[in-house]
Amino acid sequence: MTRRRLPYAEFVALMAMLAATVAFSIDSMLPALPEIAVELTPHAPNVAQGIIISFVIGLGAGTLVAGPLSDAFGRKTVMLTGTAIYIAAALLAWRAEGLEMMFAARALQGLGAAGPRVAAMAMVRDLYSGRDMARLISFVMIVFTLVPAIAPTIGAGIIAFTGWRGIFVAFVVFSSISAIWLGLRQAETRLPENRVPFRPARLRHALVEVLRNRQVMATTGVQALCFAMLFAILVSAQPIFDITFGLNAQFPLYFGAIALLAGSGAFLNARFVGRLGMRWLVRATLAGQIAVSAVMVLATILLPLDSSLYFWLTLLWFTGIFFQAGLTIGNLNALAMEPMGHIAGMAASVVSATSTIVGSLMAVPLGLAFSGSPMPVAAGVLAYAVAALVLMRAVPKERG
Repeated sequence: MTRRRLPYAEFVALMAMLAATVAFSIDSMLPALPEIAVELTPHAPNVAQGIIISFVIGLGAGTLVAGPLSDAFGRKTVMLTGTAIYIAAALLAWRAEGLEMMFAARALQGLGAAGPRVAAMAMVRDLYSGRDMARLISFVMIVFTLVPAIAPTIGAGIIAFTGWRGIFVAFVVFSSISAIWLGLRQAETRLPENRVPFRPARLRHALVEVLRNRQVMATTGVQALCFAMLFAILVSAQPIFDITFGLNAQFPLYFGAIALLAGSGAFLNARFVGRLGMRWLVRATLAGQIAVSAVMVLATILLPLDSSLYFWLTLLWFTGIFFQAGLTIGNLNALAMEPMGHIAGMAASVVSATSTIVGSLMAVPLGLAFSGSPMPVAAGVLAYAVAALVLMRAVPKERG
């Protein structure tokens, strides 16, 4: 049996759409947070940020098992099953009358989104290798970078016409299109003779080995801290624009500009990582983040919050955190996987799931502490950046 390939451009577009499910599910929700807070939690509006965090926690949990399941049952099966869960959860969220149901539905939605996210990249590896694979993934990542830039604007447009519940209908439509496209056009790439039975014991063994490896634990910890900084800004950006600066209507435009500028981080990393090394780039980026966040903390103390200078410093700080993600997360994941070549697939699931879940939980107190001033978030990000840089001392230089 052979693997049938779609035309190259169509395959790139399909994989990009599947990979973009996660970004669309997070960033298009940001403009909806104020309206959801008014309707579901008017006395504690910050709690609405849990709509983002619960999705990320579900995503992390799903990431832990999606890869091994796709090895056992096939890529398409996992992607289509995950999409079905995602759509059902979106409909539950659409009908939610309270935060408890909303959080549960969003966590389930994240769990489902892990299927297309993980299995799509596995499908790319099934069909392409070497430079061809790197080139294809680069095209997919370009689309993935653009989605956060336009998703808040799309979300704001949907809210204007249908209210915030319409965003969940958009999720159903988006995922239904990708599932139908996948089901009709793309053949299964994990051939039956190559499948590996799913055994929880193998996952447990990988988890134990990861926990016992000092380099992997240190690198996973730094990755979790980087995720915590990123998620803290994701859940706090809209309230800061709305409450601190009174620019809720302009938030999608500013956020889109930030995402486009920050997307260059991944391109710079690809250009310089071979020359400077992953560890050096991560340490330099974290040092830069400490400097920028320290300036942000001082500016919050010394400058009026309604001043033009403070606003532009805040934009610079936001951009720096998103830029940091492009220069750290991929490198940290590669450093974590370096001693795990013999269990690479399982270890990748464990490392990614652990850093995502821990990072999202660490972001929660920073988001809940927001009370009109960005100080709690800025101080928290500064503390996390310092901790990450200190923890990087336990990570040896990569070979080669």
